[in-house]
Order: sequence, then C-alpha cells, then structure tokens
Amino acid sequence: MAEKLIIYGIYGVIFLIPLFLYVRWQSRREKRIREHLAKGQLFSEGPRAQHPHIDVTNCIGCQGCTSVCPEGEVLAMVGGKAALVNPHKCIGHGLCADACPVNAITLVTASPSVSANMPYLSAEYETSVEGLYIVGELGGLALIKNAVNQGRDCIDIVSNRLASEGSASAGVSDVVIVGAGPAGITATLRAIERKLSYVTLERETMGGTVAKYPRQKLVMTSPLVFPLGVTMKKMQLSKESLLEFWKTICNHEDFRVRENEGVEHIQKQEDGTFLVTTKQDQYRSRTVVLAMGINGTPRKLGVKGEGLPKVMYRLIEADHYINKNIMVVGGGDSAVEAAMGLALQKGNNVTLSYRKDSFGRIKERNAIRLQEVLRSGKLQVIFNSIPVQFTDDSVLLNIDGTVKNIANDFVWIFAGGIAPTEFLKKIGVGFGSRDLTVETVKEAAEVRAAG
Repeated sequence: MAEKLIIYGIYGVIFLIPLFLYVRWQSRREKRIREHLAKGQLFSEGPRAQHPHIDVTNCIGCQGCTSVCPEGEVLAMVGGKAALVNPHKCIGHGLCADACPVNAITLVTASPSVSANMPYLSAEYETSVEGLYIVGELGGLALIKNAVNQGRDCIDIVSNRLASEGSASAGVSDVVIVGAGPAGITATLRAIERKLSYVTLERETMGGTVAKYPRQKLVMTSPLVFPLGVTMKKMQLSKESLLEFWKTICNHEDFRVRENEGVEHIQKQEDGTFLVTTKQDQYRSRTVVLAMGINGTPRKLGVKGEGLPKVMYRLIEADHYINKNIMVVGGGDSAVEAAMGLALQKGNNVTLSYRKDSFGRIKERNAIRLQEVLRSGKLQVIFNSIPVQFTDDSVLLNIDGTVKNIANDFVWIFAGGIAPTEFLKKIGVGFGSRDLTVETVKEAAEVRAAG
C-alpha cells in the first residue's frame, strides 16, 4: 500500500507541476494582456477606421486570430475569448478574420466618435457631392491592398454609371483621378481597361506616400491583383521593389500621369460636370476620384529656428548622412524607423525625442528592433522631451522642465501631417458620423450565408 501511495504521489507531482506552471503562465499572460488593454485605452481613442469586430458568442478561443496579426498584439485572449486590446495598431490586414474557423471576426469601420473626423462616404465610395469619390487612405483605409482594391472597384462603379448616361461632351473627360499613389495608379489602369477617358494628376511624383518611405522599407504583407491581368504574389517587398513593379505595369502606351501638378480647386458646374483647377491648367470631367494621401502637408512644431535648412520632415536616403549629430522628433513608426536607419550609419550620434513617457503606437517589429538598436548604444531615446529651439549647431530640448543644449547637425521632425480637411470642405464634401458597423456586419453575414 505504501508503495502505491508513493507511486501515486510521484504521478501526482508529474501531472501537477506542469499544470501549476501552465496556470501561472496563463495568469501572467492574462495580466500582461490587461496591461496592453489599459495601455491601448491610454494612447488611443480607438481605431481610426477599419478594425476587427469579435462575435464573442461564436468565438471558441482557439487563438488563431491572435497569432497571425503582423502588427503585434492588436487582438489577445481575455477570459478565454478574443478581445481587441490595441485598436490603434490595427490597419486592416484582415488576416484575423481569415484565420477564424467559425467566422466570429468581421472587419468593420470605426465608431461614430472617430468617423466624425472622416469624410462621409457611401458604400460605393461616393461623397456627399454626387459624382465625387474618395478611395484609399483619405477614406480611412491605410493598407496598400485596400487602396488597390478600392481604386479598381471605384472605377468599375464609375464606368457602370457613365455607361447608362451616354457619351461625354467634347472636351470633357469621363474621370479626373487626383493622386498617383496605390489607389490612383490602380484607378488609372482600370480606367484604361474600361476604356474611359481620364486625366490623372499628381502634385509630386508617381508613387505617392510610398515614394517617400525610407529605403528598403517593407510596404506590403499580402498579394495584390491589379487591372490588366497583373498580379503581385509576394507577401512582402521593399519600397524600391514596389515602385519598380509599378513602373513596369505602368509601361502602357495609354498610361499617363501629370506629375508636379497639384489640384487647387474642384467645382461642380450647373450641367453636372466638374471643373478641376491646377496652377497649370483646368480640366472638365464627368466624375472625380480623389486618391490623395491623408497627410498632405507635414505638421510643424512652431519652434524657433524650425525654418533652418537643417530641419527636415522626410528622410529618403539615410546613408547620405554619416558622422553627424542627429535628432529625430516623434513617437510613431516613421520617427522610430528613421532614427534606427540613421543610427546604423557610420559615426552618427542619434537622439530620438518624444513628448510622452513611452511608445504606444509603433508596430511590434519596430519595437523589437528598437530594443536591439538601443542595446548597441547607437541610439538614445529621451522621453518626456520637447524641442524649444533649433540653432545652427544645437537643439535646446526641454526634458521634464529642464532645458538641455544638445549638439546637433540635422533634425528630422515626424509629427504627422495636416489632412486636407479644409480642401475637402471647400469643395463641398461633408463630414458625418455615420456608423457602418451594423451594416458591415449584416452584409458580411449575408455573404457568408449566400456562400
């Protein structure tokens, strides 16, 4: 009997120790997730546009959705169910919805409190101005794949509508496309494919925001289907590869983009057409598709000395700067990526200044890489700091109320951009608080049922 008790005791220990370790691990993990949840609430007012909606009654707690998100812990398990813990990190990949085996996740739009800052759009991308459409980042969807899909689908909608209205008058295009980023390029290619007369205008150079990314920045995480039967199957590629790919598919005899021609005004005429005005010309069109980026003009700090030539707002070629004292201002992915890129160049002494006490919005991969760069000693991060003056050879930095003079050769400021809200309002686009969540969930359910 004693021997049996000893054996049972041994087996009990063998089973109980792993169980104890698992329970402790789960408890610590739950605590960490709740900290993420609190952090998400602290640093964000919620998702800016698209985000996953979890039907907890159907969620089976398989954790498939939590492991596939490229942005880190947007979703996590809380109480055995998937929960949205870092909504501000979500940019709408949709992999979580694809991974869910019970269709408990649907991508929906933001709540009314957030979407009130977005232009009103119908389900067909049309604004409050009939015939004026918005696609891509300006409409709230950040991913390149979303911009590509919207650019293609919007032109299909335009083409179908115009087909029922007959031919255009002389001197009037079917569509003017404003912007030659992912959405604008795709819309242009689709217009060619649908045999529409078009004018595409780009205030800078083709590629839009992508062309301004740092070198070798990864810009995609899913395959893309372009018009004219072209498919990009790679899951990830660099900025340079994507721009080269666009250059290849745009090598079409009918593809034309008027670069360095920004739109100043759009006015709807009494006959229902649009008059699009740039500094160089005017264009009449039956419809207009706005495929502009959301951050058109870099936001400035209003700091003395900000107009010095050494102060910049975009970093294209990090390797052009070596053996310099550099400061990067900002706390988002662009700032962190620029600071890390500059810190890896020979002889640079890089300081990253951020006004808050921690990074709450950066991608998981950037957070991991940042720790590696910090350990190397090539980069210094100063939290709770604000630049108060830029001089030719220094930066005056307010750190928790104490002003410190830091030697400096160059400054990059990443404080976001000024959205073209006033431009949109000027041309009559309405901003509303329409909540598409219920409509989107219902539509997704109908699609599943029909399939």
